[in-house]
Amino acid sequence: MKVDWKGIFLAILSGSLLFLSFPKCDLWYLAWIAFIPLLFSIQGKTLHESFRLGVLAGITFNIGIIYWVIFVTVHYGHFPIYLAGAVMIVFACYLGLYCGVFTLLISYLEKRQLPYVLTAPFLWTVLEYGKSNLLSGFPWENMGYSQHGVTLLIQIADVTGVYGLSFLIIFINCLIYDIATLKFKRRVFIEAAGGIILIGLILSYGSYRMSSIEKAFEEANDIVHVFLIQGNIDQAVKWNPEYQKKSIAIYRELSLEATIGNTVPQLIVWPETAAPLFFQEYSDLHRDIISIAKEAKAYLLFGAPSYRLEKEGRSLMNSAYLVSRKGEITGKYDKTHLVPFGEYVPLRGLLFFIDKMVEGVGDFTAGSELDPLEFGGIAAGVLICYEGIFPEISREYKKRGVDLLVNMTNDAWYGETSAPYQHMSMVIFRAIENRTYLVRAANTGISAIVNPLGKVVIKSKLFTREVIRGNIGIASVDTIYMRHGDVFAKTCIVISIIMLGILLRRRRQ
Repeated sequence: MKVDWKGIFLAILSGSLLFLSFPKCDLWYLAWIAFIPLLFSIQGKTLHESFRLGVLAGITFNIGIIYWVIFVTVHYGHFPIYLAGAVMIVFACYLGLYCGVFTLLISYLEKRQLPYVLTAPFLWTVLEYGKSNLLSGFPWENMGYSQHGVTLLIQIADVTGVYGLSFLIIFINCLIYDIATLKFKRRVFIEAAGGIILIGLILSYGSYRMSSIEKAFEEANDIVHVFLIQGNIDQAVKWNPEYQKKSIAIYRELSLEATIGNTVPQLIVWPETAAPLFFQEYSDLHRDIISIAKEAKAYLLFGAPSYRLEKEGRSLMNSAYLVSRKGEITGKYDKTHLVPFGEYVPLRGLLFFIDKMVEGVGDFTAGSELDPLEFGGIAAGVLICYEGIFPEISREYKKRGVDLLVNMTNDAWYGETSAPYQHMSMVIFRAIENRTYLVRAANTGISAIVNPLGKVVIKSKLFTREVIRGNIGIASVDTIYMRHGDVFAKTCIVISIIMLGILLRRRRQ
């Protein structure tokens, strides 16, 4: 059997260009041409060959994106390096299947005289939506997130979500491929004109929307002074009982230091599990945290584990507490979307040989309600760590009337890998989709303030001890995405089903 080295090279090239489009590399412009080698690789191939080349490109892409799984599983799961590598490869193979199904379907439709430009954008969007929702969902670095820094372009996310940008990227890749091959000659000029008009409309919408949103927030009467505390606590000692007092002392020092000056904070935010103790239990450390809010004369929002007693025993939760200026506990939120293998092990009966990565406590239990936390008449929606990459959570908060999104996280797990940068690139879109400010407090970084246009106003460096200060405008702005959710992606699903259904019916006839 002859090996198709050219096809293999082109598929690997596509996968490589794709992961280079994302942080840390952030060569976002490569996304607009990254699929072209893959389209050339499947030209004239059978459906089986197209599927295999798509899987190869997908695996290459995902290895470049999630290679940090090795770092996490070695350092915190205590896996031997070979087993950690195997876990990452298996995960990348699963994600690569979506790309394989994509090339299989577009190849099938192309053989029936349907050009890629009319099929691929819809099918990619459908598969990306499936990946984001199946098996608890993994929307990590969907294609549209590669454009997180192109502010004018990404304003369309308040209509289509990130899927609209993924659709556009695939459309442009296919258009360039059609022009390069002069396939469907009669249509290529119409396709090119359509592409130019589409991009023109999206950029025009972006310009209009940026102007109107800026105006709305400039006229906002409510301004909140927010201070974000990045404690930079070493993950190796964070859960050590002997280090708890020192951790709180570090946060005390930074929080009170932040109050020195002309601007008095209204809200101080600490990261996820910044307090590595059961805050609900009255102790010296509990009283220390209460005193910090009193001394700072500010609301204090911080992360800590909590529990509730049930017949089966104690259920642990990853929580956020809000303490008022007077030292009263005025709100609590329990994380609703847990990290598989990080906070619990799914199918533990089958995967008994795998332990989770979070040290210091047992398996967490998911909270049941998205409860906004209120301070001084302002409602905040709390996104703990992983929840920031799920747009439906932020959207539900916005529907419940929140004025501000707060992402508290601990990305120390990822070390100096690209994961903290990738994580940050995704939460930017939550601010655009809901047209609210988003503030982010991370244990080791990246802490940041993102405005409703998706611009990062200020951010910290990784593995530094910092205080981020900012003024947050409060304005009520509705969006199509907030009202209707992923209607764009669901429309793509309907169109794809109709398209495939018609062709299958014709084939039978």
